[in-house]
Amino acid sequence: MTVPMTRFFSLVSCSLGVSMLSRLASLAVNRRRLVLILSTVGFILITAVSGPVMNVLSAGGYSDPGSESEVASDLLEERFDTGDPNFILLATPDGSVDDPEAVEAGRKLTKKLAGQEGVASVTSYWTAEHASDLRAEDGESALIVARLSGDETEADDTAKEIAPKVTGDQYGLDVISGGATEANRQSSEEIEKDLLMAEGVAVPITLILLILVFGSGMAALLPLAVAGISVIGSLALLTVIAEFTPVSVFATNLTTALGLGLAIDYSLFIVSRYREERRNGHENSTALRISMTTAGRTVFFSSLTVLLSLAALLVFPLYYLQSFAYAGIGVVIFALLGALFVLPALLSLMGDRIDKGDLGAKLRRKKKRDAAAEPSENGFWHRLATGVMRRPWPVLTVVLLGLAVLVAPFTQASYGLPDDRAMSKDAEAAQVGDAIRNDFPSLAGQGLKIVLDGERPTSAALTDYAERVSEVDGVDRVDTATGSFQGGSQVAPPVPGAEDTFTDDKGAWLSVNVDTEPYSEAGEEQVADVRDLAPPEGTESKVSGLAASYVDTLDALWSALPYAMLIIGVLTFVLLFLFTGSLLIPVKAIVLNLLSLTATFGAMVFVFQDGHLKWLVGDFTVTGQIDVTTPILMFCIIFGLSMDYEVFLLSRIREEYDRTGDNTLAVAHGLESTGRLITAAAGLLALFFIALITAGFTPVKILGLGTALAIIMDAAIIRGLLVPAFMRLAGRANWWAPAPLRRVYEKFGFHHEGPAEPAPAKPAPREPAQPVG
Repeated sequence: MTVPMTRFFSLVSCSLGVSMLSRLASLAVNRRRLVLILSTVGFILITAVSGPVMNVLSAGGYSDPGSESEVASDLLEERFDTGDPNFILLATPDGSVDDPEAVEAGRKLTKKLAGQEGVASVTSYWTAEHASDLRAEDGESALIVARLSGDETEADDTAKEIAPKVTGDQYGLDVISGGATEANRQSSEEIEKDLLMAEGVAVPITLILLILVFGSGMAALLPLAVAGISVIGSLALLTVIAEFTPVSVFATNLTTALGLGLAIDYSLFIVSRYREERRNGHENSTALRISMTTAGRTVFFSSLTVLLSLAALLVFPLYYLQSFAYAGIGVVIFALLGALFVLPALLSLMGDRIDKGDLGAKLRRKKKRDAAAEPSENGFWHRLATGVMRRPWPVLTVVLLGLAVLVAPFTQASYGLPDDRAMSKDAEAAQVGDAIRNDFPSLAGQGLKIVLDGERPTSAALTDYAERVSEVDGVDRVDTATGSFQGGSQVAPPVPGAEDTFTDDKGAWLSVNVDTEPYSEAGEEQVADVRDLAPPEGTESKVSGLAASYVDTLDALWSALPYAMLIIGVLTFVLLFLFTGSLLIPVKAIVLNLLSLTATFGAMVFVFQDGHLKWLVGDFTVTGQIDVTTPILMFCIIFGLSMDYEVFLLSRIREEYDRTGDNTLAVAHGLESTGRLITAAAGLLALFFIALITAGFTPVKILGLGTALAIIMDAAIIRGLLVPAFMRLAGRANWWAPAPLRRVYEKFGFHHEGPAEPAPAKPAPREPAQPVG
């Protein structure tokens, strides 16, 4: 741990110190009308900014823009005006594709597509020579393949414009659209519908549960206000960022779920502390000030852990993952602003009316009488903690064995990238993709393209290189300026104009047809074999294609992953050390979180890679792989949320330990104080992620189920069983640190403050409802 890092956190701690938070509480009490007016104006402004968000976001973002495959693709488009087809039409006539009526209709449709703005090139079974691979094996359908110009966003815009014009009933042909660009566009539309459906399922249930959890209808409105600020603010931030860099549409799935979840977390902990202080006899303004200097400060540090975990996604070069970082950072910042500025003003405005419509008042009064008779042993979470701490070893053994069962499938994980099979089966792009794999096997592998960059190779050198490429396992045919090659021999002379098509003054390119699945080990080996071949003298080879992009994406992810884990691990350790003064507790928290995460990943492999329990998550296509980006995304999200709950729990444990010096009592009291709150908050957040299972896009299903499972597992098993067992075994060592680190903690650490002022000897009478203003 470096001194500059500790000084940074010290500055952060000081900036949100007791005096600052106390002033915020005073501002909320004395200037609540001004705070709420300014907040309303700000909310209106960010709502206006966020309006066009779905129109400026992009699909895709699964490739590294600086990789060899992407550089090769750019060279192909810039210098040779070619590239992989990204827009495909599947045309089915009433009879055979070779019937005169079908031939005429196919030619008309090809001409119509070629005439659309943004279409760079078109190849059709009915218009191109030697295009038998565009005819289905049964002769009942044929393909028209096109390349749309521009980057992903521009191609998506073009597809959105032209798809309705060239699909449906076209000259007697039944036409549907697919290809990479259409898969991106249709996925974007599907995600927007899925998000509305998930919200339609989760929000009404959440509203009912909020009333039960917060105890009254008035109190249940508070997290909704914070959530509105958090979600709309994050969407506004995404809209602004999208003006400068691509932002994935899939980030909106995280925005709503995480925004509502953090709003509930932060509101629940502050409101609960506020009510606790009111029950202790403090007047409204004092209770609010104590709540802000204790729970409010904990909320700030908790939000910092979530923000740091999500910010680690920025180290990955894929804008798909970076977009989730933008969304997550925006959610955390605006949720924090809502919790520390707007929420106190609303609490001050409501006063005792926060309990209006309290259906559980009688039950809580009974619990309060019971608590007065038996203050430290009456609660479920206290009894659970003490029960676990009486028998820590048996609890640890049973829980760890259970988690090991869940971890086991993760060792067999196989990774891929999303394609049309990740979409719902009724999507047109998915139907086209299935048809290509089943009826057009020669196109299923998508092929490779090799750019020779440097100087124009001689015919002999180009022929020699093409022959060597054609000998690579899985390569069916190689086409270039000097002819076509198979198995190390030339099988056809160059077509007329091939030299102008395949070469320029700075090099040449080769088209490589393959029969290998691109997202497979065989595809990876094939790309490696092609890249290992020495190119003609004076040139450098660059390979593109689906398989090459897959290899480069995996390399980029695995290269960046250690840095992301290091950032999360080191910053989390430093933050928890400064929060607790302990060397052991941060290590314990990181290890338990990693254990929970790998158990969750194992469950996802069991369901989505192996295809078990499909009834639980709805229908999806089992490919034998899971999206490689999803575990990385889940790691950052879940780690942050886990630390969110860890900070809330440790805050109360440390507060009690500082008061009593009794480790066992502190753990039991901390779990009793926060167990119900953490479980309720986790349940509500998990509910919203569970709603994402209704999505048609498989990675969103994985994100929804995996995150929900991890949240529930963390709140119930990790916090309820493993944490008290571990802390009981560690005893006073929980709070140990070597002398140099103790001095660091004393100088820079976050020291828990007691109440702003002691509670009165007798409970003060409750204040009447305060008027607005």
